[in-house]
Amino acid sequence: MAITYQFNKTSLQGLEKNLKMRQRTLPTLQNKESALRLEVKKAKTEIKELDDEVNRRIKDYDQMLALWGEFDTSLIHVDDVRMSIKKIAGVRVPVLDEVVYSTKEFSLFSSPKWFIDGFEQLKAIAEVGIRQEFVRRKVDLLEYARKKTTQKVNLFEKVQIPGYQDAIRKIKRFMEDEENLSKSSQKIVKSKREREAAAEAEAQAGNGVPKELSSNGASGKEGAL
Repeated sequence: MAITYQFNKTSLQGLEKNLKMRQRTLPTLQNKESALRLEVKKAKTEIKELDDEVNRRIKDYDQMLALWGEFDTSLIHVDDVRMSIKKIAGVRVPVLDEVVYSTKEFSLFSSPKWFIDGFEQLKAIAEVGIRQEFVRRKVDLLEYARKKTTQKVNLFEKVQIPGYQDAIRKIKRFMEDEENLSKSSQKIVKSKREREAAAEAEAQAGNGVPKELSSNGASGKEGAL
């Protein structure tokens, strides 16, 4: 980003204001970036744990594969997935609160005894799978926010703050040079006037005219006449 400025006091004040704002904001952004990195790491660990749990439950399911042929899958259905929104490091992410199931009535007498356990196992597999999707979405949102925050940190730290500092140095150097030039000009003018005054006094002294009478010479002569 190119920083535009002019070599004057107003521009200098504006640059200093923008620089201070970014210097105050940078630590907050850096803390946010660190927090987001930590939360992304925790969420990825959670996904790994859920993957392991899904694999374990599928393995248990496979061990009962011969029995599942007797199970009527229409007896259980996911009716609703209830969720809420939670802020993590300033990022709004969905959180799974509850999975609502509906079950059809069936005869305990004519059904295998393991059907009750089968219901619970299917519920557990479904809930873990749904929770996986929520955590994956959380990782995506946190990772996106972290990347955007990192970009902003880099922009402030490596581009804008050094850019403003450089522009401020250039304006101050220009204004100092201008001030020094003005002082030098004033000294030159003063020295010139002093030399001219000294030369005039010396010339008057050489002609025998006292300095104090030089300005009144004409009027003095008129008075004598």
